[in-house]
Amino acid sequence: MTAPRGRREERTATSRTRILDAAVACLVESGYAGATTLRIQARAGVSRGRLLHHFPSRDQLLVAASGHLAVERLRGTWARVDELDGLDGAQRLDRAIELMWDTFSEPHFWAAVELWTAARTQPELGAVLLPQEREIRAAIRAGMDRLYGDGVLGHARYAMVRDLIFTSMRGVGLAYAIDPRDPRTDPHLPLWKDLARTLLS
Repeated sequence: MTAPRGRREERTATSRTRILDAAVACLVESGYAGATTLRIQARAGVSRGRLLHHFPSRDQLLVAASGHLAVERLRGTWARVDELDGLDGAQRLDRAIELMWDTFSEPHFWAAVELWTAARTQPELGAVLLPQEREIRAAIRAGMDRLYGDGVLGHARYAMVRDLIFTSMRGVGLAYAIDPRDPRTDPHLPLWKDLARTLLS
């Protein structure tokens, strides 16, 4: 007897999510080379056929997994925008920068780093990765606009400051691959806050 359509769709979505979560975990723990489809399949607890049904190629799977985690994590960050209500201009800028910096020590950042590094020498992977990276970058910009708030969005230097701080955070975040420490004490954090306050005052 065939399962009702709604139940089949729910099972399909559940298995897809398990595969994506397993792929991200393998990327973060074992790197691009170690994130094999066999390892991902075993971790997800699905059949080979089920994995290939969702993701015909390894690169498609890894790129989808990285994007899946990034969207979920960033959605959680943007959901915290309510806690910024009531803060004055400088306080809101400070807190928004702290929340943004937090995302650079989360698994989705390191999953993305693994893919960026591999894509440098694998054009096929880069071709799959680039469209998604553009979509995520647009989503990040929109989320940052919500965090920083209406008070600075109209400032002539806002877009420049937003993008400068973001790219600086990404560069600083990479250093943690070889020099792990508490990101809350990073000396760049007060610099980013001072930069935003100075240029957006």
